[in-house]
Amino acid sequence: MRRLTTGLLHGALGLLLGCGAVAHAQCPPPAWPPADLQRLKANQWKLTDDTQRQAVALALVPCLGHADPALRDGVAFEGLSALLRSKQLSAVTQRAIYQSQLAQLSPTASDTHGFAKPFAALVLSEVARADRLVPFLSNDERAALVTAGAEYLTSIKDYRGFATGEGWRHAVAHAADLMLQLALNPAIDAVQLQAMLLAVQSQIAPPGEHFYIYGEADRLTRPVLYAARRGLLDAGFWTGYIGTLAAPAPLKTWDDAFASQAGLARMHNTKAFLRALDAGVRASSDAAVQAALGTALPLALKALP
Repeated sequence: MRRLTTGLLHGALGLLLGCGAVAHAQCPPPAWPPADLQRLKANQWKLTDDTQRQAVALALVPCLGHADPALRDGVAFEGLSALLRSKQLSAVTQRAIYQSQLAQLSPTASDTHGFAKPFAALVLSEVARADRLVPFLSNDERAALVTAGAEYLTSIKDYRGFATGEGWRHAVAHAADLMLQLALNPAIDAVQLQAMLLAVQSQIAPPGEHFYIYGEADRLTRPVLYAARRGLLDAGFWTGYIGTLAAPAPLKTWDDAFASQAGLARMHNTKAFLRALDAGVRASSDAAVQAALGTALPLALKALP
């Protein structure tokens, strides 16, 4: 295994936070060829030297947008997830990852092949989880993550899931995972929950002819269930939220859905979400979940063909 000095750690940190660093930093990192990264993965990302550990984490970040799924998903994301979940990264390193990937979610950030933004959202879900368990973000930083995540989810137009030879993009699911981790955080308030839920709502049955086939409904359901569990939003909000989903608009009636691909896609995606949500509500004994969704959801399902 290669060793990285404190100087190289500072260099990696500076590069990561520099202008355009995510787009232009080298992947795989010069100090860690793919074979070495695979050996580190096989060793469950265990590193005894803390300076080396922090540097490796920072070196993995530019690979989150790489075209090779084995490097992007199998090494970069898996490595960062493992290091974050095992609480092996310093607050400085975690904040550097947060800042670089928050910038990647910006509408102006480059994402030529459509991998960098979905994987930025996914790794930010892990950062949000780490922050929930051991807070290191300020209230303003956390609020910025809510705003950026919700805006990114709402903006998604690329609905590609898995492609042979390319691996996963799965932007909607990854952004929903970020919403889930934020919804679980008691530091997130009712106004922020509403913003995230409206972002989720925008992608439950998006305009156009795309039929979700990669489990998106299940992933979109989770932040809604856990937001309901928080008990911060009143019954009126939830009645309106579910009622909007059950409404056929822009169709005049749900019967009109059978006359077009766009209508069929809307009906398919809406049903998939509401059924997944209903299964989650039925499985939950949480009083707040039942109060929020127990009445409105069955009525919504009955309104669909």
